[in-house]
Amino acid sequence: MEGQSPATPTMTATLSSTYFGPVQWYQKLLRYDHVFIEHCDSYQKQTYRNRCLIASTNGVQALTIPVEHSTMNISDHGNWRHQHWQALQSAYGDSPFFEYYEDDLRPFYTERWEHLYDYNEAIRQKMCELLDIHPVVSATTEYQHHPENDFRNSIQPKIVAPDADFQPRRYYQVYEQKHGFLPNLSILDLLFNMGPESIFYLL
Repeated sequence: MEGQSPATPTMTATLSSTYFGPVQWYQKLLRYDHVFIEHCDSYQKQTYRNRCLIASTNGVQALTIPVEHSTMNISDHGNWRHQHWQALQSAYGDSPFFEYYEDDLRPFYTERWEHLYDYNEAIRQKMCELLDIHPVVSATTEYQHHPENDFRNSIQPKIVAPDADFQPRRYYQVYEQKHGFLPNLSILDLLFNMGPESIFYLL
């Protein structure tokens, strides 16, 4: 109708599923109108789907979930739940907000999920609640090779791909005096160090 402004196009993005994904991943959740999370791909090594990076007293530490490659089901091999929780307690026990959030997060290390995607999705929902962000998210129903704003392969632990929309911003970290600021770690690093102010680092 004459006199009305044209509708703003919906901005969509496609992301891989992540295990407590990095700050960059959660920034995409906040900035895009609708995010599709890949549910139809096959197993790949060394991705954020079953790995997160935290800041420990010795520097960056990777926490990796063992999975059955053919099914992407979570394995109980190596007592990983106990080990990951112990690593988080050791790394962030002295951070400003670990005690504030630990009751919300401990169930991810005491309860069991069968499939990695379902586990990661439960984590995403809880993190969005704690961060107070409300993204519109859908699981993909088929694998698309070149979707719009595709971040599935660019947000990876071993890849630092150009991203003009993401510039890591310094925030307080427990071990910064020892290691310097460590950018784009797991969203847990931001949450435990900055608490309710975390959302301002995702804008």
